Amino acid sequence: MWMTPEQADFLTEHRFAALATGRRDGSPQQSLIAYEFDGTDVVLQTGLGSAKARNVARCADVSLLVQDGGRYLTVYGRAEILADGPERRRAIRRARARGSRPASEDDAELDRELGERGSVAMRIVPARAMGRLG
Repeated sequence: MWMTPEQADFLTEHRFAALATGRRDGSPQQSLIAYEFDGTDVVLQTGLGSAKARNVARCADVSLLVQDGGRYLTVYGRAEILADGPERRRAIRRARARGSRPASEDDAELDRELGERGSVAMRIVPARAMGRLG
């Protein structure tokens, strides 16, 4: 496994992170995001025209920083945009499961909402993690 059980628990227990992507000029772009981790990958919802989505379309390398007081975990991985179809719906439902506005279980209704908002899902497949949890 690419992370320890303690690191996986920390990532699962939290909901917010700073997502870093690369701008066109190579400088970092950071955004505070809400995410969901299932032990395998990280998913989040964003706008298709957002800086995050544009940056990932250009370069899939990303990092997430989850911080809690003096404890933190940085996760490095590759991201992909899920713009439509069943994978996007599954990811959006996961991403919104712990939030105040769960996603509709009706596929057509969810597709309509996401289309009106211009929303996509982003899936991050972690490659390594490091931090201080003790």
